[in-house]
Amino acid sequence: MKEIFDRLSDDFSKLTTQRYSTSFSLGIYFLGKELRQPIYSIYGFVRLADEIVDSFHDFDKKYLLDKFKQDTFEAIELGISLNPILNAFQKVVNQYQIDHELISLFLNSMEMDLLEKTYTPELYGTYILGSAEVVGLMCLKVFTSGDEIEYQQLKPYAMKLGSAFQKVNFLRDVKADYQSLNRCYFPDVNLNKFCDLDKRAIEKEIEAEFANALIGIKMLPANSRNGVYLSYVYYKKLFSKIKGLSAEKIMMERIRISNHLKIGLMFDSMIRHKLNVI
Repeated sequence: MKEIFDRLSDDFSKLTTQRYSTSFSLGIYFLGKELRQPIYSIYGFVRLADEIVDSFHDFDKKYLLDKFKQDTFEAIELGISLNPILNAFQKVVNQYQIDHELISLFLNSMEMDLLEKTYTPELYGTYILGSAEVVGLMCLKVFTSGDEIEYQQLKPYAMKLGSAFQKVNFLRDVKADYQSLNRCYFPDVNLNKFCDLDKRAIEKEIEAEFANALIGIKMLPANSRNGVYLSYVYYKKLFSKIKGLSAEKIMMERIRISNHLKIGLMFDSMIRHKLNVI
């Protein structure tokens, strides 16, 4: 009765999403019911890999990530894994024919986090492609449900949205990344001398990507549009808060959106969902 184990695996992915990200959980809630579990399963996979490189400092992270990578592709090939997160993920990969190259690119970016790097513009682009843009493409495979023409049409917009989200995360987490993990993703930026000019240059990139991504969001199928839009609005609010602070300030604390504001965004999206507008 593998169906029981599959349901348990789905539950693990959903719980992982809810424990780690209230914002993405809210976004997923506004997807069509048939889309929610596949996106939980993608998030669970991504979250587990991210935890290996960001949190498991008392363990051999390279071994754990190598094993995770091996187990991922074995699960996809066999159609099963005793790791519930991977079991749920392989089901989505096989059902929606997610390109294995997207998974490899993601895991390669996770491997980059194991090394202390000075990011050139080329490495920066490579990292964002693997850590964020391809995750957007995995989700887009689900949203377009096998329609390759629609997928190709929306692909560049999904990549821009993933990139914008990741760069906002970089600004939000700049203090922890630098002080706790000794990471600086921004090329040609010295965080010991991080200034408002540096910050504004990064913000200009993000603004352009958000504007481009919104075009694609409006083109999404109805059953995914409102959920993606809610995530977009959340990140725009977070970005606006970051923009209002100095470079010195964001190097001192992690910027957050309050649960009260998140609930407000949720009700706004509920109204828009009922009116079927963005």
